[in-house]
Amino acid sequence: MSKALGIDLGTVRTGIAVEVLGIAQPLKVLTVLDEELVREISAIATEVGATEIVVGHPLRLDGTEGEAAMRTREIAEAVHAATGKPVVLWDERMTTVQAERSLVGAGLRRRKRRSVVDEVAATVMLQSYLDGGRDKR
Repeated sequence: MSKALGIDLGTVRTGIAVEVLGIAQPLKVLTVLDEELVREISAIATEVGATEIVVGHPLRLDGTEGEAAMRTREIAEAVHAATGKPVVLWDERMTTVQAERSLVGAGLRRRKRRSVVDEVAATVMLQSYLDGGRDKR
């Protein structure tokens, strides 16, 4: 049975979500960068028994890759090299917006939203993948 780990890379914080019985659940937020980030993601993937890693791919609205998408691709390749697990780049356009809206709707204050929006965005992105993307690969 497969188990996916979802990663929403940010410039300061990286949200992590994990699949539990086909449902994405928020796991944690990391505040480390690139090389240390790859090590942390690898350790988490091992710890939770992930069989695949889904990394949010921040494409521009027109579908092209910008600087952030290229950085994401590089980190995804490094994670694959470090873990040996399949790494999927998944379109994450609008996931942070969706996460922010759901947190506002839940009544969270701005300061609290800032601390959890990244793991919620990772959860939204991973659930999108689980809801149909896994079958389209």
